[in-house]
Parts: sequence; C-alpha cells; structure tokens
Amino acid sequence: MTLQDYLDGYEAAHRHPGNQATHAIGIPMIVVSLFIAYWHPIWAAALFVVGWIFQFIGHHLEGNSPKFFQGPMYLLVGPLWVLIKLGRLLGLKRREA
Repeated sequence: MTLQDYLDGYEAAHRHPGNQATHAIGIPMIVVSLFIAYWHPIWAAALFVVGWIFQFIGHHLEGNSPKFFQGPMYLLVGPLWVLIKLGRLLGLKRREA
C-alpha cells in the first residue's frame, strides 16, 4: 500500500465531525506526550491517557474501531492526517509533483 492509500483509508474512517475534532485534540496530545516523557513523565502520562480517551470517544461517535487495529502503520498516519487537516484549515496546499 502507498502512503496515499493509508491516508485515504484513514480519511474514510474519520468522517464524523466529532471524531475529527477529538482526533485534532487527542493526536497532538499523544505526540507531545512522547516528546516530553523524559522530562515530565507525570504530565506525559496524563497527556497520553487523555489523548487516547479522546480517540476512543471519537470512534464511539463514528461507530467504528480505530484504524491502528488494522495495522501499526496507522499510528504514524494519524499524526500526518492531522497535519494535513491543519494545513487545509490554514489554506496551505500540497505541491504537485
């Protein structure tokens, strides 16, 4: 599968506005937790757990299970998807090859 295939699959599983909102909050929390874990383990653990709670609330709203249950690659695709969504909100466009 190509990266675009993963992104398309991720997008298809995240159409509900509530799911998108919870992911826009939860995924950055999880990513930040990984970067601060060495210096702020308690804060990192709290961000990590709350971030995942947001993820599962979103999937409850969507009525499906998280994509990472279908493969660990989706753990990397999720943050990229959030960055792409953020870029669209800011009016940024992908360069064509």
